[in-house]
Amino acid sequence: MKITVVGTGYVGLVTGTCFAESGVTVTCIDKDLSKIKQLNEGTVPIYEPGLEDMMRRNMNKKRLFFSSDLKKGIDEAEVIFIAVGTPPGEDGRADLRHVIAVAGEIGSVIKTYTVVVTKSTVPVGTSEKIRKAISSELLKRRSKVTFDVASNPEFLKEGAAVDDFLKPERIVIGVDNDKSAEIMKKLYMPFVLNNHPILFMDIASAEITKYAANAMLATRISFINEIANLCDLLGADINNVRKGIGSDSRIGSKFLYPGTGYGGSCFPKDVKAIIKTAHDNGYELNVIKAVEKANDYQKNVIFNKMVKLFRNNFKNRTIGIWGLSFKPKTDDIRESSSLFLIGRLLKEGARIRAYDPAAMGEAKKLFGKKIFFAGDPYEALKGTDAMVLMTEWSEFHLPDFRKMTELMKGKVIFDGRNIYNPDEIRKMGFKYFGIGRR
Repeated sequence: MKITVVGTGYVGLVTGTCFAESGVTVTCIDKDLSKIKQLNEGTVPIYEPGLEDMMRRNMNKKRLFFSSDLKKGIDEAEVIFIAVGTPPGEDGRADLRHVIAVAGEIGSVIKTYTVVVTKSTVPVGTSEKIRKAISSELLKRRSKVTFDVASNPEFLKEGAAVDDFLKPERIVIGVDNDKSAEIMKKLYMPFVLNNHPILFMDIASAEITKYAANAMLATRISFINEIANLCDLLGADINNVRKGIGSDSRIGSKFLYPGTGYGGSCFPKDVKAIIKTAHDNGYELNVIKAVEKANDYQKNVIFNKMVKLFRNNFKNRTIGIWGLSFKPKTDDIRESSSLFLIGRLLKEGARIRAYDPAAMGEAKKLFGKKIFFAGDPYEALKGTDAMVLMTEWSEFHLPDFRKMTELMKGKVIFDGRNIYNPDEIRKMGFKYFGIGRR
């Protein structure tokens, strides 16, 4: 079987590589010539555990190819995945220009029946726009080539995307006829041997499922953050509360970990997009709008604690930051709460020393020489008035606190992910500030 994936961003590259791992011949297309050159040299431009080794293995076995030539790349492909970016516009609406442009290009070159699948996260109705764009180009060519469209949203967690693709909890596919359904079922068969289902549904339902899933997860995060903030005021401990409610089988414990707000490339964008979609159709998603408002507040929660401790005086203070990416096991800094905090501290005149295992390259593009980028976690603490844990990388979980006391000028820890034991920290002579911790 031969397929094509248009777009070699996070979703496209993982999708193409994992399909190649199942024995499919895959060509990944991108207009960015420098990225294609890098990929053909066997180097992955993103940080994702396990991806580069798998990519190189399938390139060596001649199952995975990279090209900037769309016409050549889709020749004889049975399935074409559109996996280009859908960044949010100023009003929150998903920008579909790249998706529709790719659809038009597909219509201008396909020679045989093809299933065109939307892998990008797109609002309801996008598949019909893709159908029209392809049909328009076929009409210009006076071509009688037939095609079908389908929606196949991704559910990949950054840092665990390869495992998520190879061992999916479920695969959602929106189709409008049996022919395209059978082709998609055949393509995904190697990935459902663990008995997790392929959920076939209408295209509109598949398109909204991705947004609904991310909005639900964002809701859980904002909910537990608000309860944690209440615990701060009442002297309760959110860890105990979380265990108490998470043991209820109707609720469960996943995504009930308080912190400094959600970030990344998906949740902020998708929450805005589903709110905008509802508004455009005359309906207000009041719960999800409140989720977004709560998250905006939560990004300030550590800064507010610092303002109180330092009496709003950050001049000549040096703050050590552990973690820059929005979550562990990724170099993605988009909508990162850590970067939001750093921005606020810099405005107040603080000096920043920062360390992250993977994301410093991306952060340097943003901050340049405005902050000091350390070579290891302890170098980031030299002469600091406080340390702030913002991303729960595994190497931050069991640090040498005695060494930290020797390096830091001020013995203060702000634990933005509640990974430390407050009693143990205080016994070491630190002041400890968590989120909803007694």
